[in-house]
Amino acid sequence: MCQMNVMLDKEGQQELVMENVTLLEVVNDGIIISTFFDEPKLIPGAVVKTIDFTAGTTILEVKQFCK
Repeated sequence: MCQMNVMLDKEGQQELVMENVTLLEVVNDGIIISTFFDEPKLIPGAVVKTIDFTAGTTILEVKQFCK
């Protein structure tokens, strides 16, 4: 079974958001991630920056939108 670690890129620094992620869902408000045992977590305004299947890591970044 493949599970991913999800990191958030903040100005070049990567911060661990959640380990052993089993589901990543793109929604209008951002990205929802969840594991088997934890509640789903919404990362508002996030987009996928990279997915490294070999390392088992997904990197997200938050986009700033002008209104």
